[in-house]
Amino acid sequence: MTLASMARKYEPRRVPVSSDGEKLTTSAMIASLEAEGYDTVAAPFGHALIDQAKKNPQIVGMSADLSKYTDLHVFAEAMPDRFYQMGMAEQNLFMAAAGLAREGFIPFATTYAVFASRRAYDFIAMAIAEENLPVKIACALPGLTTGYGPSHQATEDLAIFRGLPNMTIIDPCDADDITGMVPAMLAHEGPVYARLLRGKVARVLSKHKPDYKFELGKAQLIRDGKDVFVIASGLMTMRALDAAELLAKEGIDVAVLHSPTIKPLDSETILAEAGRGNRLVVTAENHTANGGLGEAVASTLLLNGVTPTFRMISLPDAFLEAGALPTLHDMYGISVKKVTEQIKSWL
Repeated sequence: MTLASMARKYEPRRVPVSSDGEKLTTSAMIASLEAEGYDTVAAPFGHALIDQAKKNPQIVGMSADLSKYTDLHVFAEAMPDRFYQMGMAEQNLFMAAAGLAREGFIPFATTYAVFASRRAYDFIAMAIAEENLPVKIACALPGLTTGYGPSHQATEDLAIFRGLPNMTIIDPCDADDITGMVPAMLAHEGPVYARLLRGKVARVLSKHKPDYKFELGKAQLIRDGKDVFVIASGLMTMRALDAAELLAKEGIDVAVLHSPTIKPLDSETILAEAGRGNRLVVTAENHTANGGLGEAVASTLLLNGVTPTFRMISLPDAFLEAGALPTLHDMYGISVKKVTEQIKSWL
């Protein structure tokens, strides 16, 4: 519990109501995202894994008592003899995944991002990354995608895993990315850490760029613009695209580059685009300002002598509040409204 939330603990609870008196509430327990105007796909990770497993008998699915909440339950129901429920024991989960990988299997191990990055880091480092084993780690509730509070908000997971040798890192935007990243993870020989959006996941990228296809290690320009250049990953690509449409109505032309692979970063594309025109360069990420996409881009630009005006949209270096996601996203500056306001303020 943060100091701010402690101060509010004994305040009277105020529930907002609509004009007709109906209570307007959003549960902190629902890890859903606002995606107005987009079609959705149910459990894209689980279905994509089934598609690959039908073709590859080496694939197995593993979970630390969270298959329902990582969409791996779809795989478990379809292929129960290739699913391993490890219970609430994340360290055992990843050690067992390493053992299966040594025996020729390709494990897809799922849990919440906080439990992989904080609780099981040393086991992942020593048993999987150091040995460069093909264990694929897919983790739900990345960044601020839950209202549970600091115990479940993995706001520093990218920073933790970016420092780990041999680890490839993916931060998908939507269902299109997730469907495409699963075969790419499978084809990659070493370990992969992927953030995971679950449940009904929006289809964002193909709406803005119909020919979009996920490519490991590649950033792609989804929208061009002459005034601002936004480099985004994860759900913040959706927010950046939505903000760009709002800003266009005010005559502000915003380009959006989607960078789903955080490590290795597509430095070539980022440098080429950031050095084109006299544009404000902004990074947008669902992660703390420390150690994520923003700092990776900043160091890439500086080390290569590309020095545009540069700003970052990210989560603060703090333990975040618990509450309803729309409220928290406004509070911490990653809602469409706040992204739009921040970009305008920098011009």
